[in-house]
Amino acid sequence: MATISPEVLAKLRQFDTPTICNIIELFEVRPRNTGYMDARIKACFPEMPPMVGFASTATFRSAAPPRNGAGYGGVQEQIERFGELDGPAVVVFQDLDEPSAAATFGEVMCTTYKTFGAVGLITSGTGRDLDQVRAINFPVFTNGAICSHGYNHIPQVHVPVHVGGITVYPNDLLHGDCNGVTTIPHDIAAEVADIGDEFVAAEQLILDVLRSGNATVKAYAEARAEAAARMAKLREQVSRARR
Repeated sequence: MATISPEVLAKLRQFDTPTICNIIELFEVRPRNTGYMDARIKACFPEMPPMVGFASTATFRSAAPPRNGAGYGGVQEQIERFGELDGPAVVVFQDLDEPSAAATFGEVMCTTYKTFGAVGLITSGTGRDLDQVRAINFPVFTNGAICSHGYNHIPQVHVPVHVGGITVYPNDLLHGDCNGVTTIPHDIAAEVADIGDEFVAAEQLILDVLRSGNATVKAYAEARAEAAARMAKLREQVSRARR
């Protein structure tokens, strides 16, 4: 698996998640309708900038007490295993209760994760303490909010989980913002970051015409043609690099 440098992660954070998805399509490494989470997973704080990190996965239950152990008992194991990841953690929970019975996270959990280096949290379930979590500038993505933690416990840590319609494996690279969350294949992450500016510049050709105040159909068509030509060059560029 390719090593992803902090510089690549910083570059990926400069682009919104839809742009990342569009760039991934150029590589033709997966079908266009796969690899990203569906509409059940929403940013609680859409004003926050893009989140980029590596999946620290776990399962979650709250509808009944655990058979043994205490609630929140898995949090320590989670943070201990952050060191197994290739970079900053994004905590990813699969809520096994259907529907969600109580909040996966609150202020204390998110403060704990952030203190030990996590850059965000995603759950197929729900959250709480949203004002307090926003105040610590910690991005979270959920399927809603519930005011109680119920019988909160974490049965498994560092296992594949199913969240937002996709399977997320430990150490998967994730990118998320107000538009949703996508995975980025490790082996193309550096290239995605490298060509991001060129991709944005190609799209900007069309936007510049549309925002000029005197757009014509001819100018619009010419801009689209030029943007398409640049995209084709990028597609050929990444195709040659992968031969």
